[in-house]
Amino acid sequence: MKAPIFLSQASIAAAAIGLLIAFVSTPVSAAQIAATVEYEPIQTPTASTMPASARWAMKDMHPLEGATLSYLSIKAIDGFKVIGALWKPEGKSPADTTMIISVHGSGNNFTSSATRAVGRNLSPKGYAVLAINTRQSGPNAINRDNFYDISLDIDAAVQTAKAMGYRRFAIHGQSLGNIQVQYYAATHWDPAIKGVILSGTFGNLPWKSHYLLVQNEDDYRALREAAHQALKAGRAAEEMPLEMKYLGSRGSKVSAQHFLTYRDDLSGGADGTYWIRRIPDPIIVLRSQSDTVVNEFEPYMLVGAARADGSVVPDVEFHLIPDAEHPNGDPGGHEFTYNSDAFTDAILKWLENKKL
Repeated sequence: MKAPIFLSQASIAAAAIGLLIAFVSTPVSAAQIAATVEYEPIQTPTASTMPASARWAMKDMHPLEGATLSYLSIKAIDGFKVIGALWKPEGKSPADTTMIISVHGSGNNFTSSATRAVGRNLSPKGYAVLAINTRQSGPNAINRDNFYDISLDIDAAVQTAKAMGYRRFAIHGQSLGNIQVQYYAATHWDPAIKGVILSGTFGNLPWKSHYLLVQNEDDYRALREAAHQALKAGRAAEEMPLEMKYLGSRGSKVSAQHFLTYRDDLSGGADGTYWIRRIPDPIIVLRSQSDTVVNEFEPYMLVGAARADGSVVPDVEFHLIPDAEHPNGDPGGHEFTYNSDAFTDAILKWLENKKL
């Protein structure tokens, strides 16, 4: 039988020191940051940071009494720079203020009539508004973006507002922004989002693109085939040689990724009748009486889908904003140019009714 081994205190101490040295000298994997959302204040945007089409409207970007306006540069999680206009009520802390994230329409920006009206008219009433220029802002971006990427821009704005101390949100989408906002609300289910505001809303964009805009089976099939070829060749973000019939009789350059994610009724995700019934928040839908871009029946497609059996939408309202003086195709009708006060009054009343 082997004799028991006794270790002296010195031996035990030496062994412990050895183990400690070995532990300290062994590399330990530290946590790394893979990606971040960052923001910083900037001066009033200049010609170099705003689309040319927006520069004339910057003169109208001034706050009403009782509110302030400043600007932010926000880096989305994939590195894209989002420029935002931040309207704030004076004398209210972020924690006590509802923040509205506002998203513009196709190729537009935060100076557009509808988004500017939301910020300018509601900020003196006690609401903060962060209106952003998404990656589909400007003439060189229109009909080129990937539908699913816009949610990164919206999320960057939401996370920025949360970092500033805001805890209660409504999100607003105008025209093309309406489907981007629907997708975000339906796929995030963020409990901080308490309401969704949809204005200038179409119903089902892939269906509308196929049957109301293009209206030609050969042309539509050629666009789909060209988009598939570009996707397979790794050129999804590039302009295709074929133009897509857009609004009226105009044609528009279009990328494969835009066509396949927005316009193709087999692969496109921009169908409001699908996403709206998956939004777990109260919704208001607004259309101007003078809107000739959106057909009269389209908002009802959304309202009907939101009220369908199995929808998770707690309640939805539709408001037709009167404008009898401009019913004959004036493009300002789509953006609530002539009835912006009535437009924002309807939103304000809805927000107050929802205790937001």
